[in-house]
Amino acid sequence: MKKVLPSLLIAFLLIYSASCEKDDICVDGDTPLLIIGFYDAENTEEFKEVPSIRINSLDVNSVLENDSFTDRSDSPDSLLVPLRIANTSTTYELIMDSAADADTGEETGNSDAITINYGVQETYVSKACGFVANFDNLTVTLPDSDTNWIQNISIEQETVANSNSIHVKIFH
Repeated sequence: MKKVLPSLLIAFLLIYSASCEKDDICVDGDTPLLIIGFYDAENTEEFKEVPSIRINSLDVNSVLENDSFTDRSDSPDSLLVPLRIANTSTTYELIMDSAADADTGEETGNSDAITINYGVQETYVSKACGFVANFDNLTVTLPDSDTNWIQNISIEQETVANSNSIHVKIFH
């Protein structure tokens, strides 16, 4: 009996460890960001920086910063912005020449609000990654105003399934 018990214990441990799954690592599980490119309104093939850009998320009332830009910096040729998964629209206030008034601290830049509308398609990737949201039927609206610094908006890709190329072009 003394010899059988250790053998049974070893056999049980071998069977138990064989039934365990290896830890999954998620490599393909990121919801893509919307890429906005800024272009010259007169020469539509040329990128054009937006000086001292600030992006406010009007849906959650916060200033947006991420790896693609910092607040009130000159914009690179494109910016990556998140879209809200729980809704079918996201509204951003894009402020050119953003600065704070020295006396009041209020925003002094030229502000345009854009609303991005879309459908949300959730796709199961894996046990480790869970679900990833992709966005389709992308549209962008800009209220008409004589003071808009944004002159035109063009949708380049109606589906946001990756963050590899520009989805929306803004001309200014």
